[in-house]
Amino acid sequence: MSTSIQDFIKNKSVKLLEKVNGYREYLHTHPELSFEEYETSNYVSSKLTELGISNQKIGTTGVIGLIMGEHHSIDDKFIGLRADLDALPIQEENEVPYKSCIPGKMHACGHDVHTSILLGAAEILFEKRNELTHPIKLIFQPGEEKNPGGASILIQEGVLKNPNVSKMFALHVFPEMEVGKLGFKEGLYMASCDEIYMTIHGKGGHGAMPHQCIDPILIGATIVTSLQTIVSRSCDPKTPCVLSFGHFEGLGATNVIPSTVHLKGTFRTMDETWREKALTLIQQQASDIAKTFGGTVDVEISRGYPCLINNEELTQKLKVKSEVFFGSKQVEELPIRLTSEDFAFYSQEIPVCFVRLGVGNIEKGITFGVHHPRFDIDKNALIIGMQTMCISVLD
Repeated sequence: MSTSIQDFIKNKSVKLLEKVNGYREYLHTHPELSFEEYETSNYVSSKLTELGISNQKIGTTGVIGLIMGEHHSIDDKFIGLRADLDALPIQEENEVPYKSCIPGKMHACGHDVHTSILLGAAEILFEKRNELTHPIKLIFQPGEEKNPGGASILIQEGVLKNPNVSKMFALHVFPEMEVGKLGFKEGLYMASCDEIYMTIHGKGGHGAMPHQCIDPILIGATIVTSLQTIVSRSCDPKTPCVLSFGHFEGLGATNVIPSTVHLKGTFRTMDETWREKALTLIQQQASDIAKTFGGTVDVEISRGYPCLINNEELTQKLKVKSEVFFGSKQVEELPIRLTSEDFAFYSQEIPVCFVRLGVGNIEKGITFGVHHPRFDIDKNALIIGMQTMCISVLD
């Protein structure tokens, strides 16, 4: 990276802070759920157009923008920069001027931050487009929070083609890390994620006469506890793996045994071969348990995201560039996580690097994690985010 372009990125990103924070506050105030980001995508498209960046819709609510210098060709290999657009079904509890104005919807995972950062980085890179070695494809992606994941849909829609994307970068807010810092993990980083839905059918009746019933609550409780043996006894102890049920619904009463029970859970692991085997075992074991009690169970597996694998060479290069640009003390090595990200779908297709952006500030009380109704960021993280996206595409 030349010193002149580094200095330009540093100075320009600072000047853009209030403008980009304005993007973020607008998006935060007007959240839209997965695959419903109609106004969000229109907003992004309008801002790109104002900057002079050609753009178009992809899918229903995705947006693609192209940054090309005079020496670039549509046949060149483009570098992809991705941000996600969707919010979560959470009621915000922050009392801030930019609080969500949509009841029950909130940008509690920072996708408003990611989108704003990419708009800011796009302005910087567009101004320097004739000095870039590679052209850039900006990808504003819908539906990261909901199966089957907007990434998988955009890939099917051809987002990595015409023009072709050779590698891709993305970042994600990380409240556990102080603002000013970045986190990297080479290789396997995040888990696969599948959703499990079960409907248990029994025979309801009076709670005082359980012998005349087939109790689906007892069946459900046995399934929930017994399936943990799949993790503890069938999985290699060296393989990260978790099975959790967060929903158990049996609408009976103190003296009423219901006829049906509904379970919802998540299965996550970091080994794709074990993933396939475990999902089969979950279905088989649940069916066998229900049959033992005289009931039945319908098991639906909603296939989610694969494991996210950061390309080692790409990640190492950006890590070194970040150490030079920000200082080595601002760059941290991350452990693996059993959370998931649909950016993993891109990692199955091309080399990718997924970076964590510190947004926390203990002194300001900005300590709540993602998916929390009081999640927020230190706005200075927007500067670091813009700078990171910009240096990622520089040789």
